[in-house]
Amino acid sequence: MDLQALADFNLVAAHGGFGRASRTSGRPKATLSRRVAELERSLGVRLIERGSHILRLTDEGRTLHARTDGPLSEIADAGEAVVLGASVPRGRLRISAPVVIAHVALSRIGARFALAYPDVQLEIVAQDRRVDPVEDDFDLVIRIDPRPDDRLVGRRFLTDERLVVAHPDVPLPAPVADDEAAPSVKAVLMSASAPNATWTLRTGRGPDLVLEPEPVLRLSSLLMVHDAVLAGAGAGLLPKLLVADDLAAGRLALWGVQAGPVVEIWALQSSRRLVGAKVRAFLDVVETAFPERVFVPPM
Repeated sequence: MDLQALADFNLVAAHGGFGRASRTSGRPKATLSRRVAELERSLGVRLIERGSHILRLTDEGRTLHARTDGPLSEIADAGEAVVLGASVPRGRLRISAPVVIAHVALSRIGARFALAYPDVQLEIVAQDRRVDPVEDDFDLVIRIDPRPDDRLVGRRFLTDERLVVAHPDVPLPAPVADDEAAPSVKAVLMSASAPNATWTLRTGRGPDLVLEPEPVLRLSSLLMVHDAVLAGAGAGLLPKLLVADDLAAGRLALWGVQAGPVVEIWALQSSRRLVGAKVRAFLDVVETAFPERVFVPPM
């Protein structure tokens, strides 16, 4: 019997439904449904009555839940105690993070963590390549706007915005009438930017402003784009985390906020691993660094 599937079944049974179990545990609803279906197939019995708005366990489901929920919780507690080990985290902790996040925040956070937990060998790898926590041997991966993935679990710990900024000497184009073409602006773009893309900006000074970026430079790194925009090469679309200090100091001027949803930054790990003491400790340090915006539960 698959213990993970059994644990997922007991989670659903205890919370009275797949939706509640998903919201409480952070595990995708589709994953829980699939695991329970796999358990039913392996046992050859129906455990949950489908087609009802209220979760109903079959007789077999009630029996299985009553006889396994307690022992399985004890097994999980024992396993977690082994993983967590001593109260002081120790050993190696490898984290993958996008270059900008690593550059802006994780160097300082890593230093705080190293001072607080000298028995942990922390390695932060800055890379924009999409890695697999298991295959690439990472305990934690930081991702921006991640796609749903049944193999990963975690929490959103920060939100950000994308801003169009420019050197203060570069003039902001004036708005145009609805029937006129969007004004073009000299821009520094990422190499992977789509051709003929436009920027729709919330300026706080009336209707949204639509601009057509005319690339004068295409660069492969947001850090390179940032430096080129600072040098006055053109406007750029950059994360607020990266340009906040420049805006405050007057080195850059804000043209507007890109319209659309906020940017979500998540800390994720393999769903096949328990959250160990090292990961917990690192996320505690992150929480201290971002006290107002950390660990927003997933919707």
